[in-house]
Amino acid sequence: MKTVLKNIIAHTYKPLLVKYLSTPRVYRANGIRLDIPPEVFHPGFFFSTGLLLQYISKIALDKKTFLELGCGSGLIAISAAKKNAVVTATDINPVAVAALKINSVKNNVVIEIIESDLFCNITGRTFDVIAINPPYYKRQPVNTTDYAWSCGEDGEYFSKLFVTLGGYIHTNTEIIMVLFDGCDIEMIRRFAVENNFILALQHSKKNLLEENFIFQIKQIT
Repeated sequence: MKTVLKNIIAHTYKPLLVKYLSTPRVYRANGIRLDIPPEVFHPGFFFSTGLLLQYISKIALDKKTFLELGCGSGLIAISAAKKNAVVTATDINPVAVAALKINSVKNNVVIEIIESDLFCNITGRTFDVIAINPPYYKRQPVNTTDYAWSCGEDGEYFSKLFVTLGGYIHTNTEIIMVLFDGCDIEMIRRFAVENNFILALQHSKKNLLEENFIFQIKQIT
């Protein structure tokens, strides 16, 4: 039944959504207003961002250093900044970076915004909290916008993530990643373990189409 429903949506809802998102849109959530260009991942139509936002909203962030790695629209980063976190947000997509610079001002928050492929352009430092909503699909990105969806044919995004992650955390860093049942979670676990990390499930939520998971990434000591 689930497969049938997905096929129906793929042939009806998805084309309509693609057309709708082909022009700039305004999105509002938790008192935040975002102007979202068509080249940027829209948080309102994908369940992962909402689940991650709910989880982040329950964490004490006052004066904590917070990194949203691959920020897209920047909804998570702005929400954290409104909770008085010291926020850094990165994205490989220059359109996302430019849009977040505008949206952060419009939402009256201060965020350090960096165009970066994962940690490449972040100077050596550690963070108290790192939030990650990664690209899920095992295919090669064809353009900059596609990096929001595609993690490489062999999961290169996750390989690079776990190889470099240890340089940006301290003993008490909380690393939070949202995944869903359509991605290769076992592959991601394998990359984690190879670099002395584990995925610890914290929360999951199902809907008609998919199940989403919140994991804490913990360093093996």
